[in-house]
Amino acid sequence: MNGDVLRVKQAGPRPVPRETIDDPCRDAYQCELDYILRTLQRLGVDRHDVEDLAHEVYLVLRRTWHEYNPTRTLRSYIFGVAFRVASSHRRRYWREVSFASVEAPDHAPRPDQALDSARARALVLASVQRIPLLRRAVLIMHDLDEIPIRDVAATLQIPLFTAYSRLRKARREMEIDLAHLRTGGSAHEGG
Repeated sequence: MNGDVLRVKQAGPRPVPRETIDDPCRDAYQCELDYILRTLQRLGVDRHDVEDLAHEVYLVLRRTWHEYNPTRTLRSYIFGVAFRVASSHRRRYWREVSFASVEAPDHAPRPDQALDSARARALVLASVQRIPLLRRAVLIMHDLDEIPIRDVAATLQIPLFTAYSRLRKARREMEIDLAHLRTGGSAHEGG
């Protein structure tokens, strides 16, 4: 009998279960879980990572619960924790994700847009080819190459007003020709 008493005394006091210590933290987490999930999403966390990071928020809350000042609102404290967790996740994500495996968004035009652009380009090129060379040169230099009209006139060694006149006439010819090309005809043959 003495041996049994001795064993009880050696065992000492029973430890308090951890669940009892964490009750206020766990209760706060469970009450504010929807808020935590929304906050993480608003902070730019990918929807696939939100639940994992919410669990990480809980672990941080548990670790730092003794620092929580009840005079502050609970949500502001939780927001601060969620913000730091989300920021840490973002930094870690950019360090760990291999750029070779990341798919970049495709900014190329859709096939139908590419086809429309190719058709429009072909019509414009066909129309430009029909404009007589002296007027075509002014149109290409000014409208396509964006060279100021004074420099066009100087390069082609023509008076400034002649350059303006050729540009205006080339634009009109091109407009008329494009209208006819769209309908299947041609405004003028040759040049």
